[in-house]
Amino acid sequence: MSATNTKHRVLVFTTPTCSWCTRVKAYLRENRVQFREIDVSRDQKAADNLVRKTGQMGVPVVEIDGRPIVGFDKQRIDALLGLRAR
Repeated sequence: MSATNTKHRVLVFTTPTCSWCTRVKAYLRENRVQFREIDVSRDQKAADNLVRKTGQMGVPVVEIDGRPIVGFDKQRIDALLGLRAR
């Protein structure tokens, strides 16, 4: 397991029923990445902003230092966080 020394601003946009959201959060926790979760089913303003930023209505969306990743794209997450591939 590797952890990054550099602090990154990580937001995870989720809904309670999204299984991929659960997986991405578990992956971040396994790699000791701190993140803030935003439930877009309860926060309409966040949902609207997410659609504006990404053009997507689906979750999960992981935003790392302002760069959105739609879906659970392990390679992009690892690259932006400086994690070594498993």
